[in-house]
Amino acid sequence: MGKTLLEPTVTVHYAENGKEELKYIWNVQHRIYKGRMQPGGGTSDNGFIFPDEHFFMQLDWWSDKGRHHCVSITPKWPNTDIYLDANGGIDRSEGSGTDEDSLKQCVIDTAKP
Repeated sequence: MGKTLLEPTVTVHYAENGKEELKYIWNVQHRIYKGRMQPGGGTSDNGFIFPDEHFFMQLDWWSDKGRHHCVSITPKWPNTDIYLDANGGIDRSEGSGTDEDSLKQCVIDTAKP
C-alpha cells in the first residue's frame, strides 16, 4: 500500500461574534478563487508539498463596512491556522491559536523594474 502525501493546509477561522460577512480571495501560485465567510465560519486552502522559491500564498479579505486585509502565508505542514476576531482582523492575542510565524505582510507586486 503506497503512502499518501498530504499538502499543507491553511485554515482561517472567523469568530462566532463576527460583526458582518467577510469576502475573500485566495491566491496560491496563481490558483485564484473567491468566496464569503459568515461569523463562526471559515475557509481553507492548500499549499504545495514541495514548493519552489517562487511559491506564494496570499489571502485578501474585507467587509462592506470594514477595512481591507491582506496576508502572505508560508504554510507549514500539516496545518497553519489563522483566527480572525469579531472585527475581521487577525487575532494576535496570546493563546489565540494563530500561527503568526507563518504570516508576513503582503507583497502585492513582485515585478522587477
